[in-house]
Order: sequence, then structure tokens, then C-alpha cells
Amino acid sequence: MAWRNKTMVTEFVLLGLSSSWEMQLFLFIFFLLLYAATLFSNILIILATSKNHRLSNSPMFFLLSHLAFLDICLASFAMPRALLGFLTQCQAISFQSCMTQIFFLHLFGGSEMLLLIVMAYDRYVAICHPLHYASVMSRHHCIGFVLASWIGGLFHTSVQLGFTLSVPFCGPNQIDNFFCDIPLVIKLACVDPYPLEVMMVTNSGILSLFSFGALLVSYGLILSTFHSRHLSDGSSKALSTCTSHLLVLILYFGPCIFIYLRPHTHFMFDNVISVFYTAVTPFLNPAIYALKNKEMRAAMGKMVARQSRQVSAQVHVHLTGRLSLWRHKKNWCPCRPVLNSVSLLHIV
Repeated sequence: MAWRNKTMVTEFVLLGLSSSWEMQLFLFIFFLLLYAATLFSNILIILATSKNHRLSNSPMFFLLSHLAFLDICLASFAMPRALLGFLTQCQAISFQSCMTQIFFLHLFGGSEMLLLIVMAYDRYVAICHPLHYASVMSRHHCIGFVLASWIGGLFHTSVQLGFTLSVPFCGPNQIDNFFCDIPLVIKLACVDPYPLEVMMVTNSGILSLFSFGALLVSYGLILSTFHSRHLSDGSSKALSTCTSHLLVLILYFGPCIFIYLRPHTHFMFDNVISVFYTAVTPFLNPAIYALKNKEMRAAMGKMVARQSRQVSAQVHVHLTGRLSLWRHKKNWCPCRPVLNSVSLLHIV
């Protein structure tokens, strides 16, 4: 074949979101703050859930803590390297590192899609079939649902990466984004990318579309249940909660469906759209799923207050010890033994 006589690509060049140094500096500050807030909020959710016995035994918060972990992973698969690239303008990435980013992107992304379906199913059972909730969402079943989400994500990314590694790359090697993803990488292959693009639509596109459809059905059933029971206060609260959830889901699944269901086409703002499901959604999930919940806010407040008291106590002990040492040194004088000896001699 013709591509065998060409030099194989050993690295790719990530063009990022802008070529302007001023804009890259702005993007560095923006993404650094966004990434720090994402890590802080999601880690806080995990710690608050694990340290509160009541929350850790609740299926909803058990699933929420795993969502927070996935958000940390999804935000971290490429962001540290992207921040370094914004600051140093180092845009080269090795072929192995690029494939690694693809693997973890689709592992965490696919697992999160499936976990969101499980969380929607959890709310559906809790609201529509409350008498069966304890048996359907038992601890054993919740662990099984989480493992199934990870296994589904692993299967999804293995198929994606397997097809990607089966084709040759011999140039060009420029990727118009700040991370590697299949829609952009397969366009650089030395062979006709159409079979890979069909695979991408069949795998990523259908997974995104199916997950989003399942979530819409779940929330639709929840709202219809409240409406049929004529619970005005509960319906208003459920409608507000479901609206917030659907907003985040649209911001997450909308860009995924838009990116992965369009073979043979690429728009100049695709790299901006990809920011939503790799950086914005992991930041919004804690605010929508956790911080709006009174129990979670109370648990976070107690944990932060307890940690603040512990830090204050440690600082107080440290400062007290330093102050006592300083006073001891101030009162001690090396000449006092000598003066006392002279006084005794004088008396004798």
C-alpha cells in the first residue's frame, strides 16, 4: 500500500483554542480557576459523603459520590497538560500520549453517561415506586450498577481505541483542539477514514443519543407521576430539580451528539463545543446534583466547620508552644549563674 512508504507519525501538534499569546494567558487563568473549582467541589462531595454514615448508606449519595469521582477524572484526563500548553506554548504530544488521552476520555465519558442513567433510574424508582425503592436500590444493586457503568465505559473505549490503532498515521499531524479525540485524529489517517467515522457514529454517537433519550424518558416519567398525583408543592420542586438536571444534561450530551453524529464534517467552533463536556459539565454537576440538596449542604458545612476547628486548634497549640519557648528564652540569661557565684563569694 502507498502509506507503507511514508514516515509514520510519532507525535501530534495540538493547536489549542487560540494562537494569540494574550488569549492563551486568559485561557490559562480561566481553565485553571475552573479546574481548581471542579476539583475542590467534587472532592468535597466525596469527603462529605464518606464521613457521613447516613449519606454513605443512601443510594442517591452513593451514586453521587461516584459521579463526583468520574467528574474529577474527566476534568483531569487532559486539563493539566492543556494548562501547561497554554502557559509554555508547548503544543507537541507523543503518539502514545494522544492515544492515552483518547482511551481515558471515552472510558470516563462513557462510564459517566451510563452512571447518569443509573442516577435517573434511582430517582424514578424513589418517586414513582417508593415502596420498592429499598429492594430495587439496595447496596448490592448499587455496587452492581456502578460496576456495570465502568465495564460499559471500558468496552466503549476499547472498541474506539482498537479501531483507531488499526489504521496508519503518516501525516499531517496537527489536531485543532487542546486534547486528542477520535473525530479529529481519524481525519489524519493515511487511509479512507469513512469506516472509522461510521464506527464513531455507531459507537459514540448512538451511545450519546441512547443515553440522552433514556434520561429524557426517566425525567418525563417522574414529572408525569407528580402531575398525576396532584402534588402542587412537590411538583414545583420536582420541576425545578428536573429542569436543572436537564440543563446540565443538555450541556453534556448536546455537544457529544453534535460532535459524534457528524461524519465527514468539521466546523471551526468544534473545539469550543468540546469544552462543555470536558470542563464545564464536571464543574456544573456538583452545583446541580449536590449543592442544591439540603442534606449534602449540611454535611459539607459540618465537615468544613469540623476541619476549621481542628486547624484552628492545631494553630493555637503551635502558636502557644512558640510563645512559651520565646518567653523562656527571654527570661533566661547566661550571665545569671556567674552573678550568683560572685554574690556568694562576696558574702563569704
